Amino acid sequence: MIYEIQKKPVVIEAVQYDGNFRCLEVFPLSGVGGFKPKGDDIIIPTLEGEMLAKKGDWIVKGVNGEFYPVKDDIFQKTYESI
Repeated sequence: MIYEIQKKPVVIEAVQYDGNFRCLEVFPLSGVGGFKPKGDDIIIPTLEGEMLAKKGDWIVKGVNGEFYPVKDDIFQKTYESI
């Protein structure tokens, strides 16, 4: 049987990566300490392993303090400002 469900509304923090590692300073240092620059991109340790974020991607801080990148088109379909 298929159920229709929706995510619970939760507030998260996000910043759009502009190609400058310093834009991530808005997050607490304890959270971004594992981020590593790779050219103009950054490597983000996530719960699923390391992921690459490129300029224009969103860096999202999840409900448990974890970070992960989200492509801009997916971000625009999934999130809205409050």
